Amino acid sequence: MKQLSTKVTSNAHGQDSSYFLGWEEYEKNPYDEIKNPNGIVQMGLAENQLCFDLIETWLAKNPDAAGLKKDGQSIFKELALFQDYHGLPEFKKALAEFMEEIRGSRVTFDPRKIVLAAGSTSANETLMFCLAEPGDAFLLPTPYYPGFDRDLKWRTGAEIVPIHCSSSNGFQITESALQQAYQQAQKLDLNVKGILVTNPSNPLGTMLTRRELHLLVDFITSKNIHLISDEIYSGTVFGFEQFVSVMDVLKDKKLEDSEVSKRVHVVYSLSKDLGLPGFRVGAIYSNDEMVVSAATKMSSFGLVSSQTQYLLSALLSDKKFTGTYLNENKKRLKIRQKQLVSGLEAAGVTCLKSNAGLFCWVDMRHLLDTNTFEAELELWKKIVYEVKLNISPGSSCHCTEPGWFRVCFANMSEETLDLAMKRLKEYVESTDSNRLISKSSHERIKRLRKRTVSNWVFRVSWTDRVPDER
Repeated sequence: MKQLSTKVTSNAHGQDSSYFLGWEEYEKNPYDEIKNPNGIVQMGLAENQLCFDLIETWLAKNPDAAGLKKDGQSIFKELALFQDYHGLPEFKKALAEFMEEIRGSRVTFDPRKIVLAAGSTSANETLMFCLAEPGDAFLLPTPYYPGFDRDLKWRTGAEIVPIHCSSSNGFQITESALQQAYQQAQKLDLNVKGILVTNPSNPLGTMLTRRELHLLVDFITSKNIHLISDEIYSGTVFGFEQFVSVMDVLKDKKLEDSEVSKRVHVVYSLSKDLGLPGFRVGAIYSNDEMVVSAATKMSSFGLVSSQTQYLLSALLSDKKFTGTYLNENKKRLKIRQKQLVSGLEAAGVTCLKSNAGLFCWVDMRHLLDTNTFEAELELWKKIVYEVKLNISPGSSCHCTEPGWFRVCFANMSEETLDLAMKRLKEYVESTDSNRLISKSSHERIKRLRKRTVSNWVFRVSWTDRVPDER
């Protein structure tokens, strides 16, 4: 008799993906400037460590929040006792207002329609449980975050069908790609329940355009399916561009209170914008009362602690702080992204033009021995084991073109990023030198063979002529 469930004994979690394997190698040999200067630099982790000083300064100025006090009096007992799964009203209100602020206050969020979850991982999985039966499918544009294979499928039994996007147009979503993915799901006899996108995109580091968002809303309207917009990187948009949410498009189309709006759901988290993944704060926003009700009940499996909610409600309610933080965060992200791009260019490597996120989508196709995913994995192994940089290969993100890699830049110091770029440049230069030597040797051999063949032909021809001359 089987002692364990199939879920336990199978590898459906996706832990054998190169995305996770790179992390494992890093953990065995992590870089440290003093203790392990020859270790692996972690460039596969999308963490935002650029603005901790701003948060720590706020905490020092607001000791009551961190000390679980109110007006100088301890509320530890109140927060330590049982709280229901609806969450603290003051925190949901502060979170809703923060989400509005990120979107330039063009749209509003009703705190009553927010469901709290233990991070975006829990939020996305909860939505899958609410919207899909086991065996139903969601369409996802490629490349997509490798963790979705775990978050959306592992426990829910849902399926993912890729919407294949191409570098020819910067990996933008097209109507033909949407139709092809939908038809492919039908060929596989899968019931399509919706589309899930990340906006801004992980791993591309780009915002979805208004054209793409309008296309998506039109598509889900015509097919009578759902749209989940994972907007956990919404506060990382840098430069002069403003983040455009799917909520903006619903407003553009005057669909805010329509039946379509009930099939559009937003996922958010404080893991990326505030750099607090360890706090495990995620949220679902939905206009469908039944989804909100069911997701709220399911959230009991992954609650946000009352202490965390209390602290963050005070932080997010400080409008002076949030305004300063969001502006400074964008400035620092832009500077750090530029540092990475410049370092890549110095190494002869380019990347997709980006305007958001904590990473760049890097083009290393010219470093492949052959245009295959096998060659991509070989290159990835060299970069991890020899160059000592953990980056994420495009194949782990289900990219259809070999040679693309996600490289993170916000989880390390400037000095560590400079070191990483120095290592990469040295590798590329040595690779180029080896290829030149190999090419030169190959051409020399070809010339020698050509000369040998010519001499042989000459000798044979001369020998053949001698009897005739006699």
